[in-house]
Amino acid sequence: MADTTSSTDTTTIEKKLPEEKPAEEVKPTEEVKPAAEVKRAWADEVDDDDEEEPTSSTSADKAPELDIGSLKIDESKNTDKFLDEPKDTNIEAVTTGDTLYSTAATFEDLKLSDEILKGLYVDMKFTRPSKIQSVSLPMILTPPYKDLIAQAHNGSGKTTCFVLGMLSRVDVHRKAPQALCICPTRELAIQNIEVLTKMGKYTGITSFCAIPMDRAQDIPFNRRPAITDQIVIGTPGTVKKWMSAKKLSASDMKILVFDEADHMLAEDGFKDDSLRIIKDIEKSSAHCQVLLFSATFNETVKNFVSRVVKDGNQMFVKKEELSLDVVKQYKVNCPDESAKIHVIKDKIFELGEKLGQTIIFVHTRRSASELHTALQDYGWQCTTIHGAVEKELRDKIVKEFKDGLTQVLISTDLLARGFDQSQVNVVVNYDLPVKHEQRSEPDYEVYLHRCGRAGRFGRKGAVFNLLCTRQDHMLMGKIENHFKNNVVEIPDWQNNEGFNGALKAAGLI
Repeated sequence: MADTTSSTDTTTIEKKLPEEKPAEEVKPTEEVKPAAEVKRAWADEVDDDDEEEPTSSTSADKAPELDIGSLKIDESKNTDKFLDEPKDTNIEAVTTGDTLYSTAATFEDLKLSDEILKGLYVDMKFTRPSKIQSVSLPMILTPPYKDLIAQAHNGSGKTTCFVLGMLSRVDVHRKAPQALCICPTRELAIQNIEVLTKMGKYTGITSFCAIPMDRAQDIPFNRRPAITDQIVIGTPGTVKKWMSAKKLSASDMKILVFDEADHMLAEDGFKDDSLRIIKDIEKSSAHCQVLLFSATFNETVKNFVSRVVKDGNQMFVKKEELSLDVVKQYKVNCPDESAKIHVIKDKIFELGEKLGQTIIFVHTRRSASELHTALQDYGWQCTTIHGAVEKELRDKIVKEFKDGLTQVLISTDLLARGFDQSQVNVVVNYDLPVKHEQRSEPDYEVYLHRCGRAGRFGRKGAVFNLLCTRQDHMLMGKIENHFKNNVVEIPDWQNNEGFNGALKAAGLI
């Protein structure tokens, strides 16, 4: 029962996202030209640009709509060849106050509406709550609706927890924003809207996607109507602009969700925007339940979050249990950069051509474009995504990958967090993730999130770390020590035997 990101008929839910260009306008394998390197924001992602007023306008101008139907994923192309039952984990729940919570063995135990249950069973095809859902949902849905800090594995069902929370708290007869979910990237916001669309199909609840748009499509806020949809999902900069323009009211807000909350409240993330949103809601709403969800919370962020949420419940998983057992990790010693490319094309791709899909993570936009060109020169079809790719094309690239039209996706850390595609069975760390201001230190949380793109909700997967320089080996050693995990070394980068053995051990061949 994985968090599903595909979407079905959206008749009962209104979506406002930009329309997609016809497929023939951009070829799936078109290379994105490299942009000049700039100091990188997290995930190579800039949330929003400063808006410029157009020189002329007409009264017919209106906010463009992003058709969620055009981003709907074709599930007929997906199969679960490598699915294992997820293993239970030890969840530590710390509650405050006198409220008693019992775990939910079934969704009926949660006293959900018939319309929500129908969405869960008919469209989501769920059968029972996952471990994290059975523990966290009673804490979310039981009055007096205490705040919650929740940490659990990648692919364990966190999205379902907060989407159910939002759907359950909304009054469908009140045409005003009542639930708000903040995400670090437009890709994750769109993905969460898809889950909401499917799960809330029979409720009549409407939603709005507040994400950055391409400048040519954007309309100044003074010509936009106020948002009346009950649920809003968006990125922090755009949501803040809607609120500042008095187009997104917080007076009826009942529930505020931060997806990938550790990054949303981190110093090098979206901390300032997130705190501003929290304060604006506190001023307008008598009581708004705050839910913080992520697979990782480092100690600094955890201490800060505990100060933000003073009287809330907590749910954490031990650090050593966060590395998914179903994902096998390997390291490959490569003499130079060209050897890395040969390992990808000759060993990982050719030996595992029928394994499913692959995501290759790189550190910079330039690396992404150069690797794309090198693989394409060898005849491999792939697509590339990073923060400099225009937003409409980014939506198209993600949709093609989720529909199975492309098998290989090269990405910066833009897609490291939360990106859910069940057919991804192989992740390649072409570059290991490092902290932005301290390149000698690995970014442990990002490494964990990258690995979590394979092995979604119990599926089998393999992660290959390509090591070239002395620094690569030093970073890998620190990662192994941090997670108390000895990553298996492939002895010879030129020998097929080691890679065959790795794929067999991962259960993929």
